[in-house]
Amino acid sequence: MQHCTPEQLALAALREPLPADDAAHLADCDRCRAEVASLQRAVDAVAVPQLAAPGPSVPPPPRVWDAIAAATGVSATPSPAPVAEEPPEPVAEVLPFRSRRRPVLLVAAAVVAGAVVGAGAVAVLQDRDDGEAVTAVALDPLADNDASGRAEVVLRDDGTRVVEVDLDAPALDDGYYELWLIDREVVGMVPLGVVTPGSQTFELPADLDLGQFPLVDVSVEPLDGDPTHSGVSVARGELDA
Repeated sequence: MQHCTPEQLALAALREPLPADDAAHLADCDRCRAEVASLQRAVDAVAVPQLAAPGPSVPPPPRVWDAIAAATGVSATPSPAPVAEEPPEPVAEVLPFRSRRRPVLLVAAAVVAGAVVGAGAVAVLQDRDDGEAVTAVALDPLADNDASGRAEVVLRDDGTRVVEVDLDAPALDDGYYELWLIDREVVGMVPLGVVTPGSQTFELPADLDLGQFPLVDVSVEPLDGDPTHSGVSVARGELDA
């Protein structure tokens, strides 16, 4: 079987159209679709406004101006750069429930959070035109967080499964939200991608057993490039898989 080339996978991750033959192969090939999903996670993270925003300007070292003066005969020096103001402290507080280096704390933190497992009430399923809604859950806020929402697993007519999420959460100044599926021991985790307030759809891996990963979790991730769970969850619910 001729798989998609890395260039084609990159274009698909950027949601660019592919030639008809490549698009047909991608629709039928679990391996290529998994590669695209992995690449899209990085694309979606870069699309977070805080990540995509340009950083502060960096003044050149003095030797650059010395070289310009020597080459042009100009003796003027640049004006000093303005001092940047300190950014305001974020107003939203989140609940840290584990350390990145000590997963064993997850279990204890789940108890401390109080009714984390099974806390979300299963939502009423409705008939759909594009597939069958097989299970849904309310995403309840953890501790004193303001985030909440709803997640629905839909079996589409073509046999693929997606999670449709409607998230109500405050905007973040120094991070972003990410959606996860987590096992009941709060140790095994499957990242689904960056999620923003509003409605979004995430494709599920074809071989993922929702019975093993029934917890739908929304975390707050810092802009540090670390792909692991931050340990800061703001909303969660358990699917009736």
